[in-house]
Amino acid sequence: MIAVVAAAPPPDVRLAKADDAEAIRAIYNREVTSSTVTFDLVPRTLEEQRAWLASHAGAHPAVVAVRDGTVLGFGSLSAYRPRPAYATTVEDSVYVQHEARRQGVGAAVLGELVRLATRHGFHAVMARVVGGHEASIRVHRACGFELVGVEKEVGRKFGRWLDVVVMQRLL
Repeated sequence: MIAVVAAAPPPDVRLAKADDAEAIRAIYNREVTSSTVTFDLVPRTLEEQRAWLASHAGAHPAVVAVRDGTVLGFGSLSAYRPRPAYATTVEDSVYVQHEARRQGVGAAVLGELVRLATRHGFHAVMARVVGGHEASIRVHRACGFELVGVEKEVGRKFGRWLDVVVMQRLL
């Protein structure tokens, strides 16, 4: 007899609200302290997370993926570079709760970020993924991103040099 495992329903993705700050912080801080997917070295306080969330509005929003009232992941669009000629380009960030991986959460978040970037009139979305993070690279490829380069040993965390894979999607 073959056991059939029901797939989890897709999460709802919506704009993040102030009440989501603690759930976002918990997901992010786990990555800060136990992985190389973020180059941050110090966990965020709740006050810092609230300030980050407040700064992600308008054309540079933050979104959350929610299922049954639980935040499973989040993502955001940020300005790519501060100089005016870069104003039509944004950078995405996507994080998924450890227990919710491989359930389509990252793809749902990234898909919504691409939709919002298009709606806000951006021309390009950039992704900077730590080298070796194949799940993130696959999700970005599935959402139409292409590899544009690798920055060698530009970060250092947990005593290791880290590459950054640069990906891009034109809208």
